[in-house]
Amino acid sequence: MRKLRLILGDQLNSEHSWFQKTDENTLYVLAEMRQETDYVKHHIQKVVAFFLSMRNFYTHIKSKGHKSIYFEISDIENPQNLEKIISKCIEKYRIQKFEYQLPDEFRLDEELKKICSNLTIPSEAFDTEHFFTNRTELSEFFEGKKLLLMENFYRYMRKKHHIIMDGSTPLGNQWNFDASNRKKYKGEVPVPSEKKFQKEVSKIVQQIREAEISTIGNIELNSFSWPTSREQSLEVVDYFCKNLLKHFGDYEDAMHTDEKFLFHSRLSFAMNSKMISPKEVIEIVISYYHKNESNITISQIEGFVRQILGWREYIRGIYWKEMPNYAQMNVLNNTNKLPDFFWTGKTKMNCMSHAINQSLDDAYAHHIQRLMVIGNFTLLTQINPDEVDAWYLGVYIDAIEWVELPNTRGMSQYADGGIIATKPYVSSGSYINKMSNNCAKCYYNVKDKFGEKACPFNTLYWNFLDEKKEYFKGNQRMGMMLNMLNKISPEELYKIKIKANEIIENMDSY
Repeated sequence: MRKLRLILGDQLNSEHSWFQKTDENTLYVLAEMRQETDYVKHHIQKVVAFFLSMRNFYTHIKSKGHKSIYFEISDIENPQNLEKIISKCIEKYRIQKFEYQLPDEFRLDEELKKICSNLTIPSEAFDTEHFFTNRTELSEFFEGKKLLLMENFYRYMRKKHHIIMDGSTPLGNQWNFDASNRKKYKGEVPVPSEKKFQKEVSKIVQQIREAEISTIGNIELNSFSWPTSREQSLEVVDYFCKNLLKHFGDYEDAMHTDEKFLFHSRLSFAMNSKMISPKEVIEIVISYYHKNESNITISQIEGFVRQILGWREYIRGIYWKEMPNYAQMNVLNNTNKLPDFFWTGKTKMNCMSHAINQSLDDAYAHHIQRLMVIGNFTLLTQINPDEVDAWYLGVYIDAIEWVELPNTRGMSQYADGGIIATKPYVSSGSYINKMSNNCAKCYYNVKDKFGEKACPFNTLYWNFLDEKKEYFKGNQRMGMMLNMLNKISPEELYKIKIKANEIIENMDSY
């Protein structure tokens, strides 16, 4: 039997059981496709990172003796479409069985099911052997429960996989050290520069431009710094352990205008493309922690593990539990348009300017910038979650729909009505001031509501609560804020709403 095995761009797992032995009768196919570059407008660095990583993976498996074929974006023979590529290979190489690994995006899962149903040869799907969980484990865990609390799932995962546990007790006698992960960074300790690889990418960028693929964002042609191979990804893990882990948890939620990456690992692209697995990342980092417990506290390692073992697996489980309806949810009926400055970075709001320009320059912003700056603003200005989703999915190098959609539409925009978050993550300018130095040099005054230079977040926050108060009146976690809203005089509330609506109608002038 001659088999064709498909490898998608986010399935670059060289440790997969498929590659444990070579087989003369098995052909692997990887393809750069317009189908994948065009379904949303992606950041140029995201396209480059995936293409480079795919090419490196192809070179690696060929060097190990696996028969493989690769379609570059500029190949004349490239049909640029998944179904056509599979059909072309089946016919050309007289394939007798088609195999693929389960995709992590719903649209590709549906497409591959349809393709297989139309084939005249047998087909079979395999697990990617990447995640700690399967698609349905979260649904089974929460069966019969109303609240899908991540913390409950996280503790279950810790116990099941015996990660930072002492028997049945969590290491440090505490499940969650989140309260220790909220320090504002004031320059107390120097931040090491990020791990860079300084790759030259002008050829691949030229191919992308000649193909007339529409992209967003910027790129340095002579110093592309993201890891694009398993070896480089493991180097980033090692660098994180030796240089960043010691202070990761402390400043996990901090923001600083002079420090784009702070102590974050920048491993999400490497993991989401499956060049490295969450299991090996956690094992390496925990092993390093145990060898260095004298100068690394438990709160640093627990905060890191929680993001991967807890949040990452939880978000994936929510995605497969709730799709496809999840992608259309908009319970707050937000319909406004995304302002133009999301593509230019030109805004006088210092926090937004830094977060958006960083996103455009680096295809990266850490979770608090995404949630409490950009996401906060889009929710307060009541932007249509479809537009917010498309921007987040396109601009970030690690954004694949299974992880982007629940984080954006659920956690950030509350469009799912509380499936993920028990309350909307909104704030006035005070939270941003508390967790960053953005406000100190901002054009706007974080303590002012109504003046010409009043921080837009302040009136937008109270306006949002007033606009959505009927929806949130039964939400216990919103009770205190709604009580505070009720204490605002009608005259002041009128001024708030006038100011907020002026901002919403003229976002690009702020």
